[in-house]
Amino acid sequence: MNLRAPVTLLDVAQRAGVSVATASRVLNGGDRIPRPELQERVKAAADELGYTPNAQAQALAKSSTNVVGILVHDIEDPYFAAIANGVMRAADERHLLVMMASTFRDSEREIAYLSSLRAQRARAAVMIGSRRTDGESLERMAHEVQSFLDSGAGLALVSQSGMPAHTVEPDNRTGAADLARELAGLGWRKFAVLGGPETLATARDRRDGFVAGLAEAGLEPVAIETGAFTRDGGYAAAEELLDRGGVPTVDCVFAVNDVMAVGAMSAFRTRGVDVPGRLGVAGFDDIATLRDVWPGLTTVRLPLEQMGRRALELAIEGGEATTETFKAEVVLRESTARG
Repeated sequence: MNLRAPVTLLDVAQRAGVSVATASRVLNGGDRIPRPELQERVKAAADELGYTPNAQAQALAKSSTNVVGILVHDIEDPYFAAIANGVMRAADERHLLVMMASTFRDSEREIAYLSSLRAQRARAAVMIGSRRTDGESLERMAHEVQSFLDSGAGLALVSQSGMPAHTVEPDNRTGAADLARELAGLGWRKFAVLGGPETLATARDRRDGFVAGLAEAGLEPVAIETGAFTRDGGYAAAEELLDRGGVPTVDCVFAVNDVMAVGAMSAFRTRGVDVPGRLGVAGFDDIATLRDVWPGLTTVRLPLEQMGRRALELAIEGGEATTETFKAEVVLRESTARG
């Protein structure tokens, strides 16, 4: 006698062309209800395959807590703090509790925290930070992201495209290219780039966008120094540039984030290099603490709190994964003013 294998939720999801998480929300219930057309596809697939919902799974799907997790690379960094603040304000408006953890740019720690939130039946999570570019880390992260979604929880990522979840992306390449064109238009010609780690996509995209913008103006960077994606990383990269004798051949420095730019300006000031009289400096992000920096730092503005709010909304709404891009805007200030 031939025994037919039981129809699983995965079978239904594949027949309907949706994720397992979406199929579960339709058939097992939960707080996030997919779009009507998706509901119809899932129910039709279940009927065709003769799928019977599991009562235990239905009870589990409805047992999530009102907790939202926030995972950030480094909460001390004003960039991440501003985005996390947007998430927390949006969560508070929905009477949700927030748990937050810093991963310190450690992909294994990030995976472990997300797994812990899944075990605690968190309603949703927002992960804030640039994706890594090494394939092994990406594969492990993608697996945990899918497991988190399959549990019925919602998830949104900020600056981490390529995962099977909602994504909020800053337009890093375009913003950096726009900045390069603006600076070239002011008359700066000999540029150095203080880049972050090659393994961070945000740092790489901003560097490449800036170089592409220079190329449109018929220019190329005189030097590219790498450093940690931090204030101290910017300070060290600026010192390296100075020690190599780069300043006589460079008249403007672009750091791929503001905290690196602030560190670089401190290094230049310590070594007696006048900004902007001798050297122009620009950054990226327009973090709030720039109001205390003199000379005012030319930068690229991102709507950081708005990005956090939207990420929380997407995580709570659920549904099929989407990507939303937030435009960056060049802000010219005194650090690149020409005398």
